[in-house]
Amino acid sequence: MTDPAQLRGLIPGVLGILCRRGADFAAAEDAVQDALVEALRVWPADPPRDPKAWLVTVAWRRFLDAARADAARRRREDLADGEPPPGPAASTDDTLRLYFLCAHPSLTPASAVALTLRAVGGLTTRQIAAAYLVPEATMAQRISRAKRTVTGGRLDRPGDVGTVLRTLYLVFNEGYSGDVDLAAEAIRLTRQLGSAIDHPEVAGLLALMLLHHARRGARWAADGSLVTLAEQDRGRWDTALIAEGVAVLQAALARDRLGEFQAQAAIAALHADAPTAAETDWVQIVEWYDELSALTGGSPVVRLNRAVAVGEADGPRAGLAALAALDGSLPRYAAVAAYLHERDGDRERAVARYAEAARKATNPAERDHLTRQAARLNQELRA
Repeated sequence: MTDPAQLRGLIPGVLGILCRRGADFAAAEDAVQDALVEALRVWPADPPRDPKAWLVTVAWRRFLDAARADAARRRREDLADGEPPPGPAASTDDTLRLYFLCAHPSLTPASAVALTLRAVGGLTTRQIAAAYLVPEATMAQRISRAKRTVTGGRLDRPGDVGTVLRTLYLVFNEGYSGDVDLAAEAIRLTRQLGSAIDHPEVAGLLALMLLHHARRGARWAADGSLVTLAEQDRGRWDTALIAEGVAVLQAALARDRLGEFQAQAAIAALHADAPTAAETDWVQIVEWYDELSALTGGSPVVRLNRAVAVGEADGPRAGLAALAALDGSLPRYAAVAAYLHERDGDRERAVARYAEAARKATNPAERDHLTRQAARLNQELRA
C-alpha cells in the first residue's frame, strides 16, 4: 500500500491503539506522523504484509524514543511494556472517537478543522498550511495549541456528531488549494466516518458533498471567472457523482430522521435533477427551505437563500418581500437584493446593490463576478 490516501485511512486506528497503550494524544499523534513519513519512504521498495501492524510498531517505537528523550515525561516509560506483539494489529476501530476528540467543543472551528486534517486525515502541517494559505509556522502553532487542548481527553467519551459534521463541511468548503484537494479529502473522511457510525446525517452530508462536487468542473470559465449555477454547462456535471449522491440521500431520507444536511442535500438534488435552469422545481425547493429553516431555528442564511427560491417560484417581488424581513448586514444580502431587483426590472437599484455587494465580497472570484454584473447593467442603462 503506497497510495497516500489509502495509507492515511489507517491512521485513526493506529492513533487509537497508541492512546489506549498510554500515550497522550499529542505525543501519539506526533509519533503516528513520523511513522507515516517513514512508511512513504520505505514501503515502495519493501511493502509490509500487515500495513497497520507495521505503522503501530514504528509509531510505538517513536513514541518510546521521544518519551525517553524527554526528562519531564520519563514517567511514561512505566506505561511501556515493550513493543506491540507481532501479528495482526488490533481490529478495534477508534475512528469515530478520534473524530469527536478532534472536533472538541472547546476548540475554535479553525483549530478543529486543522486538527482533524492532521490527526484523522494524516496530512502534514505543511500541506494544511498550504491549503489554508497561511505560513507553516502559524499552522504548526494552531495545531499544537489544539493538541494541548484535547490531550487527556478520553477516547471512550461520547461526542457530538453535529460538531464533527460541521467540521467536515468546513473542510469541504475550502475546496482546492496547493497540493491538497480539501473537497476530495472531506469526502474521503466523511465516507470513513460513515463506516464507523450509522447516522442519517452522516449520509446526508456525504450526499450533499457529492452533489456539490459533481458540479465542480462547470463552476469556472476558461479565464478563471465564476460561472453561476444558472449559467453552468450541465453537460459538464459528473453524472456518476450525482447518481451516487441521490442514492445516498434517498437511503437516508427513508429512515425518517430528517436533519439539516439531508435537507440541504435534497435542495442540491433538485438542482441536479433539472435538465436546464428554467426547469428547476423551485416550488419544491422553497418547501425544502421551509423544512431547513425549521431544523435550523430560522437561520438567517437559510432564510436569505429561501428568498432567492421564493423569487424564482413566485416572482421577484415575492422574493424581495421575503428579503425585507431580514437584516441587511447579512453576507450576500446585497447580492441577493441586486439579483431580485434586476429580475423585477429595476436596473438602477440593481446596479447600486451589485456595486455594494462587490465592495463587501471577501472572495476575489465573487467580487469580480459582482463587479461585472454592475458594469453590464450600467452599460445597458447608458445604451
